[in-house]
Amino acid sequence: MSTSQPSIAIVGGGPAGLTIGLLLRNRGIPCTIFELRQKPTDEELAKPSGMLDLHEESGLAAIRECGLYDQFLKFTGECSEADKISDRDGNIIYEDKGEMSNRPEISRHNLINLLASHLPADSIQWGHKLLSASPQSDTKQTLLDFGTHGKHAFNLVIGADGAWSPVRKMLTDVKPQYANTQSIGMTIRHITTKYAHLAEFVGDGSFSALGNGHGVMSQRGPQDSARIYVFLTHEDEQFHISSGMAGQPATFAKDRLLKDDALLGQWGPIVRELVTVACDEEAADNPGAPVEIRPLYMLPIGTSWEHNPSATIIGDAAHLMCPWAGEGVNVAMWDSLLLSHEIIKAYEVSGKDGISFQSALAPALKDFEAEMVARAKGFSEEAVKNGKMLFGEDAAKAFAGFFLRMQEYVKNAQRETIV
Repeated sequence: MSTSQPSIAIVGGGPAGLTIGLLLRNRGIPCTIFELRQKPTDEELAKPSGMLDLHEESGLAAIRECGLYDQFLKFTGECSEADKISDRDGNIIYEDKGEMSNRPEISRHNLINLLASHLPADSIQWGHKLLSASPQSDTKQTLLDFGTHGKHAFNLVIGADGAWSPVRKMLTDVKPQYANTQSIGMTIRHITTKYAHLAEFVGDGSFSALGNGHGVMSQRGPQDSARIYVFLTHEDEQFHISSGMAGQPATFAKDRLLKDDALLGQWGPIVRELVTVACDEEAADNPGAPVEIRPLYMLPIGTSWEHNPSATIIGDAAHLMCPWAGEGVNVAMWDSLLLSHEIIKAYEVSGKDGISFQSALAPALKDFEAEMVARAKGFSEEAVKNGKMLFGEDAAKAFAGFFLRMQEYVKNAQRETIV
């Protein structure tokens, strides 16, 4: 192992940042994670959050290499891999029990807690807002400005800092683009006890009601919850503001959504009831809090940047995409896994024969970035294609057809394996 100690900073404490931090720490490589948010409390982490399905070749591969697979499985019973699809009137046109899937679900909070709890407490610096990142030509380092927390230079900065990444801003002037979609998120806790008929309607996995360019979707989660998402296709990037919903409680959003025929005003009674209950429950659970509404963004497909040996980006910072491919967190953790391999190799040879960590890493890092861009391009294209299917004409039928084709593909693959 190297006798030198290169300084490595990871900006962002989401799944990508925590994954690569843990992978490096497990190999004895020092690194520090800087996270904008304050350290979450146990109460905050216990709250229902969005579910993430991890895939064998990417997210699960990273979890296995972190040595956390058995512990991970303990958190995967809150949302099944089943799927249901309905039209806007609530007519179920497709349903499965997850028998064709092998993508276990975990809540975002549980994934974050699982990864963070296995890192040394001093390796994560909470409440550190990165104001800027800048290259230092004299030292060949990257300088991070954390405002009141000071400025610090590092041999390698890994930007896992999301959609509006300051690290990406240092590497390229490319910015995320509005994806013509607004997202509203709400939670119904204890749905089986309180609203058994709605629990039966959405099922114990994922549910999608589609029509008129919009979607009402559900994922089951912790505390017997259903996380409800309303996705609205709208050309106005500021619709969350111009609609009057931003800053208002969920009950206000309920009236705005259900009284406007251009939104959900003409949807069927059961879907409207689901949205009504979600809005009422969200407002009751968080009195006075504004509804969670935001525009969705994506980076231009194939976004790349000029290589810098002291800084790189991964996850949403590198290839922000809409959630329609179900690949965002998986591609991000895949980035972390592959990048960790290259850093470990460079760390182990640095210091030998006068080889510096940066010079050992530079060619591999450049190749990693090129391969990451190419890999992410395919998933981003898939997300755009799926978005057109989900919010286009006859969306529910098109989405059901997609699942039926997937089932046939899996069955054929199984037959070929048997033969």
